[in-house]
Amino acid sequence: PHPSADLAALLTMVLDGDAPVFGPPPRDVLDPVPENDLRSGIASAVPELLDELDDDTRNVVLTLARIWTTLATGRIHSKNAAADWALEQLPPEHRPVLARAQAVYLGNEPDRWDDLRPQTHAYAEYVRHRIEPMTPGLE
Repeated sequence: PHPSADLAALLTMVLDGDAPVFGPPPRDVLDPVPENDLRSGIASAVPELLDELDDDTRNVVLTLARIWTTLATGRIHSKNAAADWALEQLPPEHRPVLARAQAVYLGNEPDRWDDLRPQTHAYAEYVRHRIEPMTPGLE
């Protein structure tokens, strides 16, 4: 009943995998997703993600890295692979936040953020500022 910002990313992942559950391969029945649709679709999630940062910290931190990675590389990566890429791009002061989110995601650390709460907001703002120039019209 309403537009879905996730649809462009989901269709892109289906087309990239090109593995049908049943029927013909997706590439035989679906057109490629226009790059601008993918870029604007994933970037449109950023404001809502920022609103959820304190309630769903791990997921938001990783999803921001995934959006940034996709926009910068043109490929959709897993949250873990996106974190690996983004950790190399981040300045040292923001790395602990993403490293913690990745460790929690992998089950290597407990999901706690009280010690890094101020840094999570700084990380999110830093990544938002990396995303905005790659998505004209969504600032």
